[in-house]
Amino acid sequence: MKKKLETVQTLLDALPYIKRFRDEKIVIKYGGSAQTSEELKQKFAEDIVLLHTVGMKPIVVHGGGKSISELLSDLGIESKFIDGQRVTTKEVMRIAEMVLSGEINKEIVALLNSHGAKAVGISGKDANFLEAIAKDRENFGYTGVIQNINTEIVDNILDDGFIPVIAPIASGVNMGHPGFNINADLAASKIAVALGARKILFLTDTPGVLDKEGKLITNLSIRQTEELKNDGTIYGGMLPKVDACIEALRGGVKKSHIIDGRVEHSLLLEILTSSGVGTCIEL
Repeated sequence: MKKKLETVQTLLDALPYIKRFRDEKIVIKYGGSAQTSEELKQKFAEDIVLLHTVGMKPIVVHGGGKSISELLSDLGIESKFIDGQRVTTKEVMRIAEMVLSGEINKEIVALLNSHGAKAVGISGKDANFLEAIAKDRENFGYTGVIQNINTEIVDNILDDGFIPVIAPIASGVNMGHPGFNINADLAASKIAVALGARKILFLTDTPGVLDKEGKLITNLSIRQTEELKNDGTIYGGMLPKVDACIEALRGGVKKSHIIDGRVEHSLLLEILTSSGVGTCIEL
């Protein structure tokens, strides 16, 4: 009986958050170990299905950098990064689109469907959902910066009761253009702003933003985050994540979170509990 009462109490504790976020759009950038561990994949799918079942509107934007790098390595093609962002040659672009749109996207859709969800996978090329230009053609090649988001396709997916799963590949403006590889963190931020999302969450392979002693910082303002960037506390692959958080907040998203995707059910812990996990960045 005691265990049953504890279960009931857990549900009651979550109820205020279920009420608060019902019918709200929540963008989740899915990557890191959560995307590669078989056990964590199942937990992630359970979290998304539960959020959808209680009336929230989860929107999954996924990465796939590790898989892209592994295939490039197998093909003898070098991976190059600048400030945590991949340099995308035309050859790399073909591989990135194949891995992101053709492999990972459909795997996530199948995973969610197998847990009872109704998921639909798209890339930014579908219905010109994401339109981009080159970030810096000379240094980054076909790595792009999103210029326009046509929200109708995702709004229609949500209105029909489906969960959108989005691969961060964007259309170019010219006919026959191979498209652009978009940093998934920055794509998630742009999408959250365009769709009017309430929250954005980034699943990572760290507990969140860490100080110089390696301790978790649970709450940050934009000003504090910029200071940590300037003094080198935040660097490397964490830079595009915090930049994406800041961009989302300045675009109208209420809260952004960087959470540990290696923790089982980290999404539910962040969204449905008072303590949360990881780092929360606010205005």
